[in-house]
Amino acid sequence: MRALHLYAGPGAMRHIRQHGLQPGDIRTVAGAAGGPKGLILGPLDRWIFGKWLPQADTPVDLIGASIGAWRMATACLDDCVTAFARLEHDYIRQDYALEPGQSRPTPDQVSELFGSNLQAFYGQRVGEVLSHPRYRLHVLTARGRHLLGREHRLRTPLGYLGAFLTNTVHRKAMGAWLERVVFSTPGAALPFATQDYRTRQVPLATANFHAALQASCSIPFMLRAVHDIPGAPPGAYWDGGITDYHLHLNYAGVAPPEADVRPGLVLYPHFQRAVVPGWLDKGLKWRHKPTGFLDNLLLLAPNPQWVARLPRGKLPDRNDFIHHRHDLAGRIRDWSAAASASEQLAEEFVRWVEAPDLDTLQPL
Repeated sequence: MRALHLYAGPGAMRHIRQHGLQPGDIRTVAGAAGGPKGLILGPLDRWIFGKWLPQADTPVDLIGASIGAWRMATACLDDCVTAFARLEHDYIRQDYALEPGQSRPTPDQVSELFGSNLQAFYGQRVGEVLSHPRYRLHVLTARGRHLLGREHRLRTPLGYLGAFLTNTVHRKAMGAWLERVVFSTPGAALPFATQDYRTRQVPLATANFHAALQASCSIPFMLRAVHDIPGAPPGAYWDGGITDYHLHLNYAGVAPPEADVRPGLVLYPHFQRAVVPGWLDKGLKWRHKPTGFLDNLLLLAPNPQWVARLPRGKLPDRNDFIHHRHDLAGRIRDWSAAASASEQLAEEFVRWVEAPDLDTLQPL
């Protein structure tokens, strides 16, 4: 059974049919929010960043939210293949000790352990991330406004209720409650247009790297917000997936520099075919359709029939923490099996790049 499906926007489809796919074609790589689902992308990440993209010398923008931000930051480390292997190992084995009668860890517990893990993972290596000769990192976060300006046991639930109701009417109007704040490699322009949603850009630095990355992974009500990140506007910062769950960004709205003749494709290893704009859009099926924003995007996603053969018939997800709440070894076993099975995704993409089968390239 084929594990990998490939989907292309119209512009990407035209380019690949005419020229195939070369590492120098890639202008941007996107990494979605999705927690443990990101484990199945490890083998693809190791090949794409460890062997394929290094064959070119053109600059590449790496955009990530939540686990996608962690993955994209890892790609900027020296010897990223080893770093990706460690990310997979550490993520699979994360453990939140529960008290008797406790069904899930508290937000304070998760935030404290997660912050410690990030510090241990990157340590003194932030300079490697910020000074990579080719990769320009963009970490997405969601900054609260008005009621959501500070985390509070009453105002925060009310604020997210307001964001939910507003978003249902019009996605752009949710900017009254939450704005997109992108922490970027200093001097890097955003690789997407921002007319679609209220957006700020802040330079990444050693002083704010860990806080920005933790904020990008801070799921409301599951982790604590990160407040007052150095160099950024004051306030509470949450998971970048709230505003940009699957990075349905206006990549096509950015004109390439006049001297840049590269096709400028967006490569997107993802968990599914649909590119959902924001976390609050998950139930709004009419927003799951492709738009002109994704014209130059090539999406890699697992075959749903292949997914059905993984442990428990699904991708790893956060519900596994509850299912295996007293069985750490069982969760490690299931997640390790899914990560191991996903080697097939990378193997199939390698073969496809070497000899593209255009009949298997589907419209996004």
